[in-house]
Amino acid sequence: MSNIDSHKPPFQFNLGSLIKRARRFVNSNVEGTNLTLPGVTFRIRPLDLEESVAREIVIRMKNRRVLNSKECCDDCINQALTSLHEIRTILVDKQVDLKTIPDCPLFLLIDFMIEGIRQFLTYEQRLKNMPAPKLFVPKLHDLRRPPEQREKYQLALEMLRAHLHQCLRQVYAIAELDANELSATVKYSDQWDSAAYKLPPLE
Repeated sequence: MSNIDSHKPPFQFNLGSLIKRARRFVNSNVEGTNLTLPGVTFRIRPLDLEESVAREIVIRMKNRRVLNSKECCDDCINQALTSLHEIRTILVDKQVDLKTIPDCPLFLLIDFMIEGIRQFLTYEQRLKNMPAPKLFVPKLHDLRRPPEQREKYQLALEMLRAHLHQCLRQVYAIAELDANELSATVKYSDQWDSAAYKLPPLE
């Protein structure tokens, strides 16, 4: 029986500097699309370029298997990590497309996704470097990890999926697409999990 508390996040995303950037968009006089990030909600009027790039992100991301727990098993850790690196590359490419408007909300949202992936990969590296129990002897070419490491990895991956899901909901909003299409294929809450984030103090 596992000793891991599945209700407690395995780690917390530290996105304080990005959340502070998001707070700069808060303006009660703006009418348009609502965006929500941990600890802050604001309205924007997406630029044509933002909307176009947001639609490209939706196309490239919505069918990624790694983002759906139903299509990812305990024994496909390496494939999932490879896919996350590919997603990060796609997101950086989309930021290049936005290079003329780096202060726009979509650029910030992409930073949110990239930084979430980076922090997950850092946590995964720490897990991989944990000493394995003496009783655990993987077979030749066996890519599995000790059960406790694997369970912590799966909990962290689920947290990352929920993070990326919430970010994509905001991308859908910028793209002026129905985010229910995303929720129909990936069953995650439509609310940010406050326990998963270290929120900066209000200034």
